Amino acid sequence: MFQKESITVDFMIRKLRDRVDVAVDAVNEADADREITESNLHRPGLALAGYVDLFTHQRVQILGNTEHRFLHHLDADRQVEAFQNITQFDLPCIIGTDDNQLPDRLVDLATEADIPVYRTSLPTVEFMASLRAFLEDQFAPQCSVHGSLVDVYGIGLLLIGKPGIGKSEVALDLVERGHRLVADDVIIATKRDEQILMGSGTDLVQHFMEVRGLGLVDIRSMFGIRAIRFQKRIEVVVNMQLWDPDKEYTRIHMVEDTHEILNVDLPMVQVPITPGKNITVICEVIAMNYLLKHYGYDPAEVFGERLRARIRDNPEGASRRRVEYFEQDFE
Repeated sequence: MFQKESITVDFMIRKLRDRVDVAVDAVNEADADREITESNLHRPGLALAGYVDLFTHQRVQILGNTEHRFLHHLDADRQVEAFQNITQFDLPCIIGTDDNQLPDRLVDLATEADIPVYRTSLPTVEFMASLRAFLEDQFAPQCSVHGSLVDVYGIGLLLIGKPGIGKSEVALDLVERGHRLVADDVIIATKRDEQILMGSGTDLVQHFMEVRGLGLVDIRSMFGIRAIRFQKRIEVVVNMQLWDPDKEYTRIHMVEDTHEILNVDLPMVQVPITPGKNITVICEVIAMNYLLKHYGYDPAEVFGERLRARIRDNPEGASRRRVEYFEQDFE
C-alpha cells in the first residue's frame, strides 16, 4: 500500500485550474512550495475572533462570506489584530471565495509570514466540495494489483489469477464482445471510501494489453474510444484458477468467498479453468447475476424456496416430478 504524505500548494492550485477547471487567482504567491498534509479543510472563524486553542492550522484555510464580513466590520487596527491570530501559525495557504477581497494590509501580513493567498469566484460550498474531492483523491490509500479490470454491463470485474492463466485473453474477448477495458496487467486500486475501491491503469501502460504469443495490443486504437474506461469501481473479483479435482467449488450460491484489498472485502467468484470452458460468457453471467442480486433477486434463494415448497407438498419423489404436459404441443 502507498499513500501520499504531502503535496505542495503550487501543485494543488495548478491541478485545480487544469484538471478540476476551477478558476483560482493568486493574490500573493509568497511561499507556494508550502506542503499540504491532509484532505480536510478549515474555516477559521473562531480563530479570527481570538479562540485558537483548537485551531487546526495545518489545513487549507477557507475564508468565505462570514469570515470576510467579520473582518470588514472591524476597524483597521482590530482587523490586523484578528488576522494576526491566524498568521502567527504556519498555515499552508489561505483561499478566499465568492470573489471576496482582503484589505491590502492583511495581504501584506500574510506575505510577511510567507503564507500564499488565493481568491476564487466560486461560492464557498461549491469550491470546498471541489477542493475536498481533489484532496481526498490525492491522499487516498492506493495499492497495485496484478490482473485485468473490465467494465461488464456496468459492473467492474477484476480478473485475477496466476501469471499465464489467461486473464488478458479473457479481457480481450470481453472487449471484443462490446465491454470496456479499464486496465490490464497493473491496476491501481484507490480507496475512496470505507467500502469503495476505484480501479485505474498507469500513465505508462494506459490501455495497452500484452497477450502472450501475440504481443502488445492498443485497445483504444483497435476497438475505438467506446472500448475503454479510465477508471471504474471494483465490485466483483473473478479468481481464475486451474481445475483441482480434489477441491470443492461453489455450485449453488454464486458468490460466497471474499477477497480483501486495502481492508475492503470484495465478493469473489472462483472460476476453475478447464478445456472448452467459455470463461468470457461466465464473466458476463457473473456480472448479470450481481446486478440481479443488487436489485433484490437471488436465483439460489428462489430455487431453494421452490425446492422447500415442493418437499412440503410432495415429500416422496419431489425431484422426480416431470414438467407438465402441454396439450397439442408436438414440437
